[in-house]
Amino acid sequence: MNETEQLLEQVTERVRDSVRAHGKPPPVPLAAGEADRAERTLGFALPPLLAALYTRVGDGGFGPEYGLLPLRRAMAEYEAGRASAWGWPEGVLPLADLGCGMYACVDCRSDTAQVLLFEPNPGDRDLAWYHHSPGLARWLRDWLDGTGWFREEWDEDETETDLWAEFSSRT
Repeated sequence: MNETEQLLEQVTERVRDSVRAHGKPPPVPLAAGEADRAERTLGFALPPLLAALYTRVGDGGFGPEYGLLPLRRAMAEYEAGRASAWGWPEGVLPLADLGCGMYACVDCRSDTAQVLLFEPNPGDRDLAWYHHSPGLARWLRDWLDGTGWFREEWDEDETETDLWAEFSSRT
């Protein structure tokens, strides 16, 4: 079993344990072909790990903070962002709602599917995009092992976030 398969299995286990513990129904994966249709609509491919999460684990509702967005909602948020004054970058898909207007987003053009933080609260679009994780796999591992900044006992002095320099070239 390769690393991606192991990670998908760990996420699936975590989701199963969570739904059992909270008495909620498990998330339902996307139907066959829905991820492909989404990619055609968006005009770019989803990172393979993200597509596998949606098609094998569930269409959102699990993961850090408020969980992964259902794919249709992620697409709607992406289109709204692209049409807004925020100058949402091409190929950067909202991934998870972090509350207070913030989103974890996946850079679908990045080889590692880097995860970016969109933090609009200061009100300046040039100061709204930060590096969040070097890749989607790492972001998920941090969630699974409780080491990501979204853990309950997070101290903001523990992490460094750098502005995402590519923002202006991708709008």
